[in-house]
Amino acid sequence: MGHMTKIAFGGGCHWCTEAVFQSLIGVLKVEQGFVASTHNNSDFSEAVIVHFDDSKISTEVLIEIHLHTHKSTSNHSMRSKYRSAVYVFSENQMNQVKLQLEFLQFQFKDKIVTQVLPFDTFKESRMEIQNYYYNNPNKPFCESFINPKLQTLLKKFSKYTDQKKLKHLNYES
Repeated sequence: MGHMTKIAFGGGCHWCTEAVFQSLIGVLKVEQGFVASTHNNSDFSEAVIVHFDDSKISTEVLIEIHLHTHKSTSNHSMRSKYRSAVYVFSENQMNQVKLQLEFLQFQFKDKIVTQVLPFDTFKESRMEIQNYYYNNPNKPFCESFINPKLQTLLKKFSKYTDQKKLKHLNYES
């Protein structure tokens, strides 16, 4: 067993973000809700806290998956509700994330808008909407918005994806 650690991500809707990280090997818990940072980013924005075993999946891989499963290069009109961010719990983690974002920029044609912000406060979602995707995989929202993100996991990040959890997608590799 590696080192248990945590990091938080905001991007699109937290139901989508939650489902993506719940589908990964090495992720032990995903808390869905709203995160606030500091200063100009002290308002709450949809996000998840990801608790993971860094011997099974690294911070760098989690960041790469995050960038590929939400609009990380687009400053659309809903950015205050859906801030594109990686929320960090230490100075060391902040440096690690910034380096990884610089490195990953080469994979993207457009500039990555994802911010690296200090984690400040978390407000959990209502119980009835937590674990949204895995409780409601056949709802139209899940089929339209979440399944394509999970297909991306299966195509680009299959070695980190829990295939058993996603066998209902019948992905042909």
